[in-house]
Amino acid sequence: MVVPQHDVIGVGNAIVDVLAHADDAFIADNGLNKGTMTLIDAEAAETLYTRMGPAIEMSGGSAANTIAGLASLGGRGAFIGKVREDQLGDIFRHDIRSLGIAYETVAAPDGPSTGRCLIFVTPDAHRTMQTFLGASAELGPEDIDEDAIAAAQVTYLEGYLWDRPRAKQAFVKAAKAAHAAGRIVALSLSDPFCVDRHRGDFFDLVEAHVDVLFANEDEIVSLYQVHSFDAAIQRVKGHCQVAALTRSEKGAVVLSKDEVHVLDAEPVDAVVDSTGAGDAYAAGFLFGFTHGRSLAMCGRLGAIAAGEVISHVGARPEVSLAELVKLKLE
Repeated sequence: MVVPQHDVIGVGNAIVDVLAHADDAFIADNGLNKGTMTLIDAEAAETLYTRMGPAIEMSGGSAANTIAGLASLGGRGAFIGKVREDQLGDIFRHDIRSLGIAYETVAAPDGPSTGRCLIFVTPDAHRTMQTFLGASAELGPEDIDEDAIAAAQVTYLEGYLWDRPRAKQAFVKAAKAAHAAGRIVALSLSDPFCVDRHRGDFFDLVEAHVDVLFANEDEIVSLYQVHSFDAAIQRVKGHCQVAALTRSEKGAVVLSKDEVHVLDAEPVDAVVDSTGAGDAYAAGFLFGFTHGRSLAMCGRLGAIAAGEVISHVGARPEVSLAELVKLKLE
C-alpha cells in the first residue's frame, strides 16, 4: 500500500462564518429566532449581510472544522468542499490553506455564491445563526479527487451535505475510492434532523460503506428508531468497525466488535458555546486513530479537543490542541 500523504481528508460544506455582535433589538427587528440555526435563501443572506455591524469572517463548516482541529493537533489534513469565485470563497480558501490543510477543490465560476453562516452574538453570549448553503450544496461527484482520497488514511464524510442527490453521489464515489485504495471511511451523522430526513439512506450508507461512525445520543437513537441509548448501542455494535457516540456532559461510549469503553467528558470551568463540540471530538478521535492510539485514548483525545472548543465562543480551537493534549496527558 502507498504511504498516505494525509491522515484525514474531509468532504463537507465549505461555509464562511461571519460573526458580529448584535443586541436583542436587532434580533427582534429582523425577525430572527434567537439562539437557533435557520437555513435561509440567497436574498435573505444578502439583506442580513448588509445590515450586520463590523464582522469577523473565517472559514467554517462541520467537516472543515474537524480538519482544522486535526491540524491544530499536528495532523496532516485535506478538505474537499465547494465555494464560488467570490470574496467569501477567497476567504475560505485562504483560511483553510493557512492552517496547512490541502484544499484543491475548483471554485465554481458561476451559480450560487459561497455559503455563509451569519452569526449574531448577543451580550448574553447566545448565538443566532442564519445559514445560506450556497455553492457548498452544489458539490458533486466531479469534485471528488480519487487520487486525493487514496492519499489519505481516512475519508471523513459530513452528514449535513447529504440533502442533495449529487452530494450523495459524491459521498458514494469518495467511499468507494477510499476502500479501493485500502483506506478507512468515517461518517458523522451531523444532526438528528438529518437522520430523520435520510434515515434509510444513512442506514444503507453505514452498512455498505462506513467503517467509523460518529454520532451523538439523539442521532444514534434516531438512526435505529429505538427508545434508549443502550438499545442503540446493541444495534450499532457490529454494524461498522468502530462507533464513537457522544453524550454531552455524560461523556462518550466508544465501541468496536470486541471493545466497549465508557469515557468521561473532559472537565471545563464553564460551557460557553457548544457549537462545534462534535466536530472537535471527531478531530481528536481521528488524530488518535490515524496515529495508532487505542480506542480509549482516541476517545480521550476527542474529549480534550471538545472541551477546549466549548470553553469559548467559536467552533474552532483558540489554543494549540497539540500543546493542550501534551499538558493534559503529562
